[in-house]
Amino acid sequence: MQKTQLHKNFNTGGYQIGASRLKQFLWYFTDVFFFRSGIIPVSTVLVFLLRLFGARIGKDVRIKPGIHIKYPWKMNVGDYCWLADCYIENLDWVSIGANCCISQQAILMTGNHNYSRTSFDLITKPIVLEDGVWIGAAARVCPGLTLSSHSVLTMGSTATTNLDAYGIYQGHPAVKVKDRNIS
Repeated sequence: MQKTQLHKNFNTGGYQIGASRLKQFLWYFTDVFFFRSGIIPVSTVLVFLLRLFGARIGKDVRIKPGIHIKYPWKMNVGDYCWLADCYIENLDWVSIGANCCISQQAILMTGNHNYSRTSFDLITKPIVLEDGVWIGAAARVCPGLTLSSHSVLTMGSTATTNLDAYGIYQGHPAVKVKDRNIS
């Protein structure tokens, strides 16, 4: 096996952040001061600030202190959602349907790198959570996935493939363990 030295020329290709440098700068300090610090525990204020920075957020959405959202202008959230102190690294779009729950310390990761190239190219792919999805505490969702209607990713599990509607998934990688029955 031949080992190759990684180049210092990291390649982001045609990646676009989607906001001016001023907006990025203002968001950075808003995120650190109001969101990550927990100084503002009032969800309506946090939702207002996310909308101010371009997030599309439905009605009666609860955002908890401590949440990390990389770029709010690349995020849609449906009505009646609950987002705990999770980590949303949305280099690409994250679309969250209505009645979704993203629990404590969950991670939604839209970016990765091509480890087979010396330039370590950036790869981004969107994440879609359809209506009624529940992401358990400390669960992880990989780039480019769709979690179909009312699927559940259990606590500490890692989704590496799309989840079927009404399926309950568990493990590393997550596999379907049973159907979700809602009464």
